[in-house]
Amino acid sequence: MRVEDALRLAAENDLDLVEVAPMARPPVAKLMDYGKFKFEAAQKERDARRNQSNVSTKEMKLRLKIDNHDYETKKGHVVRFLKAGDKVKITIMFRGREQSRPEMGMDLLRRLADDVAEFGFVESAPKQDGRNMLMVLGPTKKKTEARADQAADRDRRIAERKSNAEQDRAAEAQMRAAATSATKKKRGPADNLDPDIDL
Repeated sequence: MRVEDALRLAAENDLDLVEVAPMARPPVAKLMDYGKFKFEAAQKERDARRNQSNVSTKEMKLRLKIDNHDYETKKGHVVRFLKAGDKVKITIMFRGREQSRPEMGMDLLRRLADDVAEFGFVESAPKQDGRNMLMVLGPTKKKTEARADQAADRDRRIAERKSNAEQDRAAEAQMRAAATSATKKKRGPADNLDPDIDL
């Protein structure tokens, strides 16, 4: 089709003539509403950006001579990060003569990886980097799934609190009703304390 005919056809239909493949022989053009096309492309891009999850990397530093309670606390933080869908970089810092015992650091990192195996996996194996030993753990759940689980858990807790509050109010109302009915009694002539007043 000639360019003049295509332009006339586009003008008759109140559309735009858009060149789709300029490098093709012959060049390919299409009749479309270009403003609508650009708007829909921007909408798709915005939706894709909204649905994408950006995984951040959290860092947890340990020492080789870590106490049991401190280890449990650090492990709890790692579990929390993995549940939220974030990667965790574990760093063990060696000082002095500790540098001659890298196998102890390997054992500690393996122990941590085994303890959090339910929530994450070893993304990069432990490796020595100067005075430090590094390992990266990745989450088993994606960030979007983790957010959905957290939202469902939050909604469940809110519903549970509401039902508990309603039960507490009902029990309190019953106690008040029982207390008022027990203390009020009908007064009669025998209850008159002032003998001068006739009831």
